[in-house]
Amino acid sequence: MNFSPKLIAKISEINQKLVQENLKIACAESCTGGLLSGLFTEIEGSSKIFDRGFVVYSNQSKIDLLNVDKNLLEKFGAVSEEVALAMARGALKNSCADIAIAITGIAGPTGATLDKKVGTIFIALISKNSTQIEKFNFGNLRCENRNLTLENSLNMLENLLQKNSKIKQNL
Repeated sequence: MNFSPKLIAKISEINQKLVQENLKIACAESCTGGLLSGLFTEIEGSSKIFDRGFVVYSNQSKIDLLNVDKNLLEKFGAVSEEVALAMARGALKNSCADIAIAITGIAGPTGATLDKKVGTIFIALISKNSTQIEKFNFGNLRCENRNLTLENSLNMLENLLQKNSKIKQNL
C-alpha cells in the first residue's frame, strides 16, 4: 500500500522514539487487516522495534492467536471495548513486545448491527504500566475509516510515548 507522506513522517518519528527507548511493539489487527503492521515495517530498520503483527479477522483467530475469551466475543461482540482490550493483552502476552496495540471495528460499507454502526472502531493500547482504550465513530467509507484508524492509532501511541518516556523502567 502507498501510505501518505503524513503517515510515513509520523511513523518515522515513532520508530525513532521506540529505538531510543529500546522498546518493541506488537499489533493485533482486525478491521485494518495488517495495515498498521505494514506501516511500521515500511520504515527501514523497523526490525529493531517491531516484534510481530497478528491479523485476527475472524473470531476464531482472536481466540486461537490472542487467547481472547470466547465468552467475551459472545457477550460483547468482536467490535467492543472488552474485545479490543483482550486483543491487546493477548498480543502483549504472546510476543516479546513492551507495547501492544489492538484494533477492531466495522470498516464498512456493510457490517453494521443494531447497536454498532459502520465506522465504529475500538483501539486499545497497552504497556506494562498503561492501558488506554478509545472508541471512534467514523463514516461509511471503508478506505477512509481504515486510514483514520491508522492516524488515530499513531496519535495514541505518540501520546503514550510522550507521557511515559521510561516505559522499560516499569517492566
